[in-house]
Amino acid sequence: MAQTQSTEKSGPRAFILASRASKLAQIQTNLVRDALETTFPSLSFDTSFMTTEGDKNQSQALYLIGGKALWTKELEVALKDNAVDMLVHSLKDVPTILPEGCEIGAILERENPVDSLVVRQGIPYKSLGELPDGSVVGTSSVRRVAQLRRSFPKLIFQDVRGNLNTRLAKLDAPDGPYVAIILAKAGLVRLGMGDRVTADITAPTLYHAVSQGALAIEIRSNDRQAQELCKAIIHPETQLKCMAERALLRELEGGCSVPVGVGSSVTDVEKDEGVVKRAVLRLTGCVTSIDGLTHVENSVTELVTSTLQAEAAGVKLAKILINTGAKAILDDITLDRAKRIDESKASEEVQKIETAMAGSS
Repeated sequence: MAQTQSTEKSGPRAFILASRASKLAQIQTNLVRDALETTFPSLSFDTSFMTTEGDKNQSQALYLIGGKALWTKELEVALKDNAVDMLVHSLKDVPTILPEGCEIGAILERENPVDSLVVRQGIPYKSLGELPDGSVVGTSSVRRVAQLRRSFPKLIFQDVRGNLNTRLAKLDAPDGPYVAIILAKAGLVRLGMGDRVTADITAPTLYHAVSQGALAIEIRSNDRQAQELCKAIIHPETQLKCMAERALLRELEGGCSVPVGVGSSVTDVEKDEGVVKRAVLRLTGCVTSIDGLTHVENSVTELVTSTLQAEAAGVKLAKILINTGAKAILDDITLDRAKRIDESKASEEVQKIETAMAGSS
């Protein structure tokens, strides 16, 4: 059920911003609402929060239950039904292909996109390199595991699901298996938990996820008023970087279960009334086999004058990666994923049969 919080403002139209019901999602939605209220003080902005399928299923790997769309599907139904007007997302959770009739209206200024190591409270280790061989490190990201196995083959990486508070509780549990976990730094900072960061894990050891640290607003493509509001809070440099990263991932046909890492920068920016007229975009991308043994990495540097050109840079880099070994890695991952999905379905059928037999005995 959606929970609506009214700002009790009057106006010709009260815009409803919707997101997931997690604490982090609510904080992020309120950040966007505050930015809109500051920019448009005469308008009214309300918030609505709902539980998505991805929130309900905290046990299975995402690629087994539908991937990134699990975080956005219910929200997008509400958007297309005109029940809400804007969706606030962590952009890294948004599929690179949106439903027909939906578009990204704005990408806001990005938090630090790096991943961070968080060590269990009371343990003195300060980096991955200090952890003893065989230490269990929790992360639900295939990308992190694939890249980190290259440098730390003697660590054990184990899946950990749940929101940030849940993951931290699992980490600190006295009888828990984890010595440390790896989280996106941006989420910790927004939750006021930046003090839990033990160390940042930066490139080239670990390239971050596509669009990590960025917030985005999804709107209906035919909502002209929402489009105009969104334009006012776009952060142009972040938008260029994230659209390039998303185009790279889209061309690689990747998702949250595919080990694609990125790094991007925008320099030599020339603006006119806040709009970027030209800039130098540098984009690095990598694809790593799940066992960490094969790694393909490359970069492009392009002069861009629009988000379309930034996206073209992403596509260009994706083709370079594909032609230099990434295709074989991605093909292997696709086959492995299909096998695991089949095994999961078979296991579910066996459990159903066993449950039925137990009930009849």
